[in-house]
Amino acid sequence: MNDELTIIVPVFNEEESLPAFFIEMDSFIRTCSVPSRVLFIDDGSTDNSRKILHNKCLQAEYCQVLSLDKNYGLSVAIKAGLDHCETTLVGYIDADLQTHPADFLPYFEYFPEYDMVNGIRENRKDSLIKRLSSKIANSYRRWMINDAIKDTCCPLKIVKTSYARNIPFFIGMHRFLPALVQLQGGKVKQIPVSHSPRYAGTSKYHLFNRLIGPFFDTLAFRWMRSRYIHYRLTSGPK
Repeated sequence: MNDELTIIVPVFNEEESLPAFFIEMDSFIRTCSVPSRVLFIDDGSTDNSRKILHNKCLQAEYCQVLSLDKNYGLSVAIKAGLDHCETTLVGYIDADLQTHPADFLPYFEYFPEYDMVNGIRENRKDSLIKRLSSKIANSYRRWMINDAIKDTCCPLKIVKTSYARNIPFFIGMHRFLPALVQLQGGKVKQIPVSHSPRYAGTSKYHLFNRLIGPFFDTLAFRWMRSRYIHYRLTSGPK
């Protein structure tokens, strides 16, 4: 079966970034050899993001928008998108233009050998505090769960939908998507991607959800992993 891709794009108060994001996504859709669609998840935006998204989806056949009734956070937004995904591959990117849709293009050469491709942001254009907190959180996570993933929160991922649907979802799970694929026996490929300064608006993350949140989420992941049910069949019913 030929692959098709749905890209999940969570959006929370990104009215300033969206017009430029649409331009880059339009270019990706035209260039990509894999039939692709985009599913925007409006995560309870309080600015004009919802209106901008709906207007875009009236003009572009490749996109749809789901609007949540309030701001639930990234894990819920990704889960909502996955619940409405019908393609063989599902991707994830943020709308802030710090990562770029064009960087998805090299990902497809690693399927079907790998079950997920995860980006590694090179030469990150974030503040010193943001880079340090991310480095500490990644190092702590690798030490605690030994997943060997260099940049688990890189917002540029593609995964086989069959694996994504079996991910045990919990608040904070977006920090462990590669590890949750590995938990199912899946293979994860990591490749470098470009990184840019934030185009507009402000980051939705602060010290708590960069350090304290990941600390407790890693403990929760270790607990869940020790009780995770996974099996393989050698034969079916007769």
